Amino acid sequence: MTHTAPPSDAIAAVTHPNPYPWYATLRSGPALVRDERLRLWVASRADVVRDLLTNDALRVRPVAEPVPTAIAGTPAGEVFGQLVRMNDGETHTTHKPVLQRALAGLDLVSAHEAAGRIAAQMPHAPLSGFCLSYPVRAVAHLLGFADDELPILSDWMREFVACLSPLSTPAQLDAASSAAAALMDRFASIANVRPAPHGSLLAAVQAEAPTPRSRTLQANLVGLMSQTCEATAGLLGNSLAALAREPDLRRKLASRWELLPALIEEVARHDPSVQNTRRFVARSTLVDGNVLAPGDAVLLVLAAANRDPALNPAPATFELMRTHRQSLGFGYGPHACPGQMLAFTIAAAGLRALLSGGLRTEELLASGWDYQPSVNARIPRFH
Repeated sequence: MTHTAPPSDAIAAVTHPNPYPWYATLRSGPALVRDERLRLWVASRADVVRDLLTNDALRVRPVAEPVPTAIAGTPAGEVFGQLVRMNDGETHTTHKPVLQRALAGLDLVSAHEAAGRIAAQMPHAPLSGFCLSYPVRAVAHLLGFADDELPILSDWMREFVACLSPLSTPAQLDAASSAAAALMDRFASIANVRPAPHGSLLAAVQAEAPTPRSRTLQANLVGLMSQTCEATAGLLGNSLAALAREPDLRRKLASRWELLPALIEEVARHDPSVQNTRRFVARSTLVDGNVLAPGDAVLLVLAAANRDPALNPAPATFELMRTHRQSLGFGYGPHACPGQMLAFTIAAAGLRALLSGGLRTEELLASGWDYQPSVNARIPRFH
């Protein structure tokens, strides 16, 4: 039997084959650990992670660098700078409620059916490519884009999300800026040239917005699709991995599609696509006896917190029908993701389409998978 060395740190853990025993060791230690090599404080216990997510001394971006230097002044930087999830000020307080209300009013049954139709249009896509492309196409369809526009929108989005990663090369960042400009043009076109399709997510967002055709709103619709691209891709991929690892799950699921939402929700807790998030100290604050100074950065290990016994009993066990399930993978407090239920819905529709199409998850275990390079997203690459 091959033994894999534990991850070297909380960033390496994101793409490790099984980081969870290491997370358990980390969680059993101090509430905050200083990693001098990463130049980060690291938090892994559920109570501390939740406290930090609601601590008003922390920000989602460094005060001195609201937009990453590598993309500042570019089209990608323009989009990034207007995203509600990357802002704590007026942009966040004005535009996040718009997205929250529009997404809360979405008919998830109809969204599931529509997403399933989009998945059915991609029968020959390679599995890893399907996981990345399908969720973006599904959201673009719900926003009201025509089906023939979906492939290019997906391609642009996959190029754009490179600007969100510190691992991207200069060439990838250039491509991300070109993609950002193209995406903003397409959103301007659908918003300004023709009325939003009746019943579409775009129509719902515009109905809630004080300025329904503003560039900030359009940037945040790009942002909604970008979150879909990676977070839902990981959720779908990790659901396939769970089915591959657990024969009992496959037997329980056998044509009982009503169990799919429970499966997706437990995967989001047990093996989340978003493993960590960062916060930046704007003013001094005391956390569990540690003074965090302005300029300090904190890594909140959401995946470790999800498996905290104080949050979920028997946390290492995959329980399909777990009661009182709690998960921090979609955030908590002011920056909790408003698209969580949409992500679950899209992932469930995609998983159903794949399984109905004859995908044999036991064969995935035989061929194996690794994970896409990332500092925070756990997205399988199936071989």
